[in-house]
Amino acid sequence: MKATACLRREYGALLCLTAFVVIFVLRYMDNLEFQPKSTIIMVDHQSVSTHPHMNRSFCAFQPLSPEDAAWPETPLLPAPISLEQTSDPAHSNFTILPGRKGGQWHVGDQLQVMIQTSDFQGRPKKSGGDFLLASLHNRKLEAGVAGQVVDHLNGSYSAVFSLLWEGDAQVEVMLVHPSEGISVLNRLTREQPDRIYFKSLFRSGSLSESTICNVCLRPTKQPLCNYTDLRTGEPWFCYKPKNMSCDARISHHMGGYRNNLKAKEKDLFKSGVNMKVSIQASGPSNVTVLPKQEGQLKKKSSTVTSGPSGYYYQGVWRALDGTTVPEFSASAISQCLKGKVVHMYGDSTIRQWFEFFDAALPGLKKFDLHNPRQFGPHMSLDYENNILVTYRCHGPPIRFAVPTRELRYVANELDDLAGDNNIVVVLGIWSHLGSFPMEIYIRRLQSIRRAVVRLLDRAPGTLVVIRTANSKALTLYETITNSDWYSLQRDKVLRAIFKGLNVQLIDAWEMNLAHHLPHNLHPPPPIIRNMINYLLSYICPKNGS
Repeated sequence: MKATACLRREYGALLCLTAFVVIFVLRYMDNLEFQPKSTIIMVDHQSVSTHPHMNRSFCAFQPLSPEDAAWPETPLLPAPISLEQTSDPAHSNFTILPGRKGGQWHVGDQLQVMIQTSDFQGRPKKSGGDFLLASLHNRKLEAGVAGQVVDHLNGSYSAVFSLLWEGDAQVEVMLVHPSEGISVLNRLTREQPDRIYFKSLFRSGSLSESTICNVCLRPTKQPLCNYTDLRTGEPWFCYKPKNMSCDARISHHMGGYRNNLKAKEKDLFKSGVNMKVSIQASGPSNVTVLPKQEGQLKKKSSTVTSGPSGYYYQGVWRALDGTTVPEFSASAISQCLKGKVVHMYGDSTIRQWFEFFDAALPGLKKFDLHNPRQFGPHMSLDYENNILVTYRCHGPPIRFAVPTRELRYVANELDDLAGDNNIVVVLGIWSHLGSFPMEIYIRRLQSIRRAVVRLLDRAPGTLVVIRTANSKALTLYETITNSDWYSLQRDKVLRAIFKGLNVQLIDAWEMNLAHHLPHNLHPPPPIIRNMINYLLSYICPKNGS
């Protein structure tokens, strides 16, 4: 019935108004279920080239302010002529600088190391930009702390360590990527932001078809389905299937990745040669740390602005922000979480925490929701102690195979929480966004930040804990898709965006780097146990075994 005819009669007007209200409510309920109606976008194919090097604007985003781009820029470097002119860990070295009072070091001092990089021909490098990691260890004491590396932009670097335990301290310096490799990684993100691509399955009756999806898609003759989230504004698109509507989409999964590196560029990312390789000392690589002297003032290096967030001693993480991190036994964990609800949102590194609780607490029983382990959602309940722990993966881009009905954005999930003094929210979003332009990650975090602010406004007693990024083992695939370089940038941005907000951070970056175990995307059990102790110390201060 047309609107004009509908309004001619009183009952007709009432029916018409009712119809409009029903349509509005249905659409609103669609939004609450996070399944917004898709739209079709037709692309002007004359204005945009499909050649990857001819068009860089197909994935354009609003420029960021300097405050948003809160990480140090890589120095501009000349293009390498050959591998021989790039940084070689085998020809590079580090030297421990003399300590005060004739080479003595005491607890509370700072140890400074000078690093000189050279190329494969043994010639000292004249430019900076190498990605170096440094740490200090004592295996017998199970002690370790991350060092801070300062780039002097001339081929030399400083690494500064806080001396926090008595006894031996072994210096370890690692070249993660040469500066020339960093330039390639930056170019990949600029020119190939879609090198990881995703697919969705569409099904209608006996018809089914898969198409490519992403945050942004290169123009083709196929129209696009627009799945931009109505509440957060997070963009997501799929090529429209030929014989089905956009609403026939039922699942999401990773499609693959494109490796467009040139042969010489691949030489910059070789395990055991110039990727995650230790740099040796030109002299002694360890020092003996003496007890702290009475009245000793902490000596600070002029090149370092802040110290480590914590360190390991006897295998236990000791935070330096004033937080006491005790060991929590299974019974202490149950007592700590009694009467609490813990909601976990993020990637598989957050799922590790859910799985830890599920295995560590005998009273916590996981419900079989018939969901695959990777994406969940998962839920465990300890009925006797009134403990509920849940996990849900974050929204796309995510490399899990997920039914579209389970694709939820963290900000939306937070907006649907009432919050309470007994509610704990744990967040970890970094790994799956590593290959995309930083603007996409910043947009995602800003959306989550606004949701956290709203949550804390309506329920100030809610505890929000955020897990930072961590280093990993690197292969060529891992480097192209999610190098430690990308993770470090996201780690810095995450800290900048949530700075000043009433949230707690678990410094996974330093906790992974300071430990003597090899780097792993999914840190091994000893590190996870310390992370959980750190989390519980925020939930139940000064409790434990």
